[in-house]
Amino acid sequence: MPVHTYTNWNSRPSDQEDQIEPFRKYFFICEGANTETYYFKRLIDIRKELGIHPLIDIRLWEKTGEDRNLSFAQNLYRFAEEQKQIPDNDFDPELDKMVIVFDGDIFEEKVQGYDELIAQIEETDIAAVTNPGFELFLILHVKGSYEQRIRGHELEYLTMDEKDSYSYAYKVLLELTGMNAKKNPKIGSLADNVLAAIEQEKEINQDIHDIKGKVSSNIGKIIEAIINEKPDI
Repeated sequence: MPVHTYTNWNSRPSDQEDQIEPFRKYFFICEGANTETYYFKRLIDIRKELGIHPLIDIRLWEKTGEDRNLSFAQNLYRFAEEQKQIPDNDFDPELDKMVIVFDGDIFEEKVQGYDELIAQIEETDIAAVTNPGFELFLILHVKGSYEQRIRGHELEYLTMDEKDSYSYAYKVLLELTGMNAKKNPKIGSLADNVLAAIEQEKEINQDIHDIKGKVSSNIGKIIEAIINEKPDI
């Protein structure tokens, strides 16, 4: 079973409501196996508190088995496309959307083909990109973090360390939360502050077609659109 679907769609208070089917489902699939999973599970759990329309469902496709550590955005995109074709995964191509979450850092120095990948994804689905990585989006959940830890420090975020890794955002997040985002499931609780992250994200670059050399994220923008969606049915 290549993916496990996480949803709280069936946690309804009455049998009558159990009969309702969602109008649209957003399937999130992520490059990272841990941090993003902790976050999106919590986001799904608080969907009602966020005011997401009852007929809009959010689901997380967790990669399993040998696919768990599948990374590199192009491979993730191909894998996600394969999952859409499997009937048990309950993906309706007419209505549902897949949100592919990946880091932009690899495209800063080493890898070509970013524009082509974004164009491929956007033919039918949604690309959710953070540059350098997902930790940047998590930092935005901490009140005042843009003013205090991002503005004026953009170069540090996009500079590789001695191990050729973009580790600055990870270190800032660790300082702000005291949590190792890669290992501590409690990092997911930052989702409770997603409305703050949505607002702070507007202070950085949200145009994923133009991320080279720019601290960037459009995840908050995507979540805000889901919160504001009102199905016309």
